[in-house]
Amino acid sequence: MPNPFHLAIPVTNLEDARTFYGELLGCEEGRSDSQWIDWNFFGHQVVTHCVASMPAPPSHNAVDDHAVPVPHFGVVLDMDDWQALSERLKQAGTAFIIAPYVRFKGQPGEQATMFFNDPFGNALEFKAFASMSQLFAK
Repeated sequence: MPNPFHLAIPVTNLEDARTFYGELLGCEEGRSDSQWIDWNFFGHQVVTHCVASMPAPPSHNAVDDHAVPVPHFGVVLDMDDWQALSERLKQAGTAFIIAPYVRFKGQPGEQATMFFNDPFGNALEFKAFASMSQLFAK
């Protein structure tokens, strides 16, 4: 595996973070303290830091006729794992920013994608490619 990234994000409630990142997304909890929790976010380290209030909500850019929130973060999964996560999120009643679909159909970089917020307004994107060789296709 390439070097994992580290990302620290704000949340306003650690128990809600445990429910979302631990139970819904299935991330393993690592070290924690009274103000933060480390998560194994699909092999990467995401740390939820408790803050008094959230920063301003994201802006949006147009991509494939959709309003993509900026900033956002996520993971590129294999297609089977992406489909399983998509179904789990649908079953949980997730309010998608952009519902699961395939964008750039028939073009280089064709990908399955979905966007949703965590309970604190942090935007996440999960995507998958039929072939990982398309990840950086032009």
